[in-house]
Amino acid sequence: MSVEATVRRNWRALTLIALLIVASGLLLGFQTINLGGFQRGGSTLLGLSLGLDLQGGSHLVYQAESIADAGDTAPRPPSEQEMLALQRIIERRVNSSGLGEPIIQILGDDRLLIQLPGVQDPGRAKSIIGETARLEFKHRKLNVSRNLTTEGVVAAADIVSISAEPLPEELIPDDMPAEPEAAATPATESASETPEAEGAAQAAEAEAEATPQAEDEADATPVIIVEFTPQGAEKFDEVLARLNQSLEGITIGGIPSALNITIEGNEPLVLDAVPSLFISRLPDTNRYVFPYPQPQVAAEGEGEGLHDVARAQSIVGDAATAIFIEQQGQVDEDFGLGGDNLDRAYASLHATSGQPIINLEFDGTGTRLFGEKTTEIAGSLTDSIAVFLDGVELIAPVVRQPITTGTAIVEGGFTLDRANDISLQLEGGRLPIPITLIQERGVDAILGADSLAKSVVAGMVGLGLVFLFMTLYYRVPGLVASVALVLYAAMVLAIFKLLPVTLTLSGVAATILSVGMAVDANVLIFERMKDELRNGRTLISAINIGFNRAWPAIRDSNVSTLITCGILFYFSNQLGTTIVQGFAVTLAIGVMISMFSAIVISRTILRVIASTRLSRHLGAFVPTGASDMPQQAVSPAVQRS
Repeated sequence: MSVEATVRRNWRALTLIALLIVASGLLLGFQTINLGGFQRGGSTLLGLSLGLDLQGGSHLVYQAESIADAGDTAPRPPSEQEMLALQRIIERRVNSSGLGEPIIQILGDDRLLIQLPGVQDPGRAKSIIGETARLEFKHRKLNVSRNLTTEGVVAAADIVSISAEPLPEELIPDDMPAEPEAAATPATESASETPEAEGAAQAAEAEAEATPQAEDEADATPVIIVEFTPQGAEKFDEVLARLNQSLEGITIGGIPSALNITIEGNEPLVLDAVPSLFISRLPDTNRYVFPYPQPQVAAEGEGEGLHDVARAQSIVGDAATAIFIEQQGQVDEDFGLGGDNLDRAYASLHATSGQPIINLEFDGTGTRLFGEKTTEIAGSLTDSIAVFLDGVELIAPVVRQPITTGTAIVEGGFTLDRANDISLQLEGGRLPIPITLIQERGVDAILGADSLAKSVVAGMVGLGLVFLFMTLYYRVPGLVASVALVLYAAMVLAIFKLLPVTLTLSGVAATILSVGMAVDANVLIFERMKDELRNGRTLISAINIGFNRAWPAIRDSNVSTLITCGILFYFSNQLGTTIVQGFAVTLAIGVMISMFSAIVISRTILRVIASTRLSRHLGAFVPTGASDMPQQAVSPAVQRS
């Protein structure tokens, strides 16, 4: 059969091979491909999608927590729809942040794998992924009074007694200096030697011992001690806890909460704005110590004896009552406006100050709520709108005029990047499921580049050795197999870029393994060809029979490998081992392309070569020489030529 006839007979296969060569060359020749909405490629080698171990980046695994629905006693695992919603929200957040294209996969039923190749700031990535971005607007009021007595928080029945007493010893600081003893002078020493002086000293000492309590009380600092019932002490401890909390969370310019206490005794006493720092509970008792107030009604001798314990007790009396009023420094009331009422959130710079701000645009309900509240408190110096993000106060500005347009800005001293991140979180919405980071692994970009360079060198060396062996041993068929392997490598890389497949070190290993399997298929075919030539077949007949009879072995081995790849992929997806998963995917693609390369490309090229004058030299088609080949093995078409 002539070359022209062979080409006509195999034109479909030759056309398909030519189209595949052109398509693979175009896909790999252009770094990036952008056709309408179809985009592939990037700044990496050949525009391939490289994994963490080849490019560097962050590997994060999150665990979705169980959810407790209203009315249910036991929490339930997240549903498939909730996991898909979680995946979409996180993917939208990361894509919009400019951190690159994430690889986000659901592992099993309640885990989420997030790979961020090329990310240089894993902390920012974790912030964007994991934060819920719960935005709240609250109406802040200052100096709000709450009568604890009339509300029953600290009722009259909770108080056992109220008295004025000296400051208890356990509250006196250990480092307080003691009264200095009178130093003995030489004159005193000489005087004490006389009997008269010695008698006077003994009389003075006896007088001092007779009235120690009176002198101590005169010098002591009076305090008010309120004894509660056990139940009343528990209630009052809750009040003190709120006062302490107000001190901890106070911001610059904020007002801490305090107690106003009015003691109704023989004379009224008022303790104004007493913070929790000035209130102490005596150990193992229900007695609380308060600072002694100034009496509202002055008695005779005003200005004298106000800190005398006896005088203080006479003012308090034996049947005093108390009224406790909690003066709340600031109260934040929710008025229904939150992040769910946002239509849009974006970062920009303030037109006047140049500081980063977050611009907010509310929906219809948000516009109404914000307009009503700003209209209510406009012009007030004590009321403001406090803005919280995830429970942390960002800003609490006063409202000078009503804002009814449905727009607002938030400024909190953050950077432009942080403002962008917060805007993305607000627009992305809340995460439908709480998540916890359970695994974190980072790969340095330098290490990834080194791994990529070594992988390329290993691939080139491996292909070169295969080419050398196949050409030296199998000669012309080996050269044809080498050409087919080059085309195979180009097609595999083009498919990796087209799908795209994220190429990792394990994927590179699987690709090189599939090259070996492609060579193995060619070896089976060429050995079968050699046997047919020795049996007296013509070259074209030996090629056809060799491929046909080697096909069952090639098919069975490759199908077995594909089944193994499927098993590896399934279990690696369940267990979250992405290295094994990448190996399975790339090996499966390589095996399928290797079968096509061996059966279609190699056979078609050999058929064309068998119709040329080269078929006269059978020694070029078998490892042994042509001396033991029968003469009729030469193609009749070539003999006639």
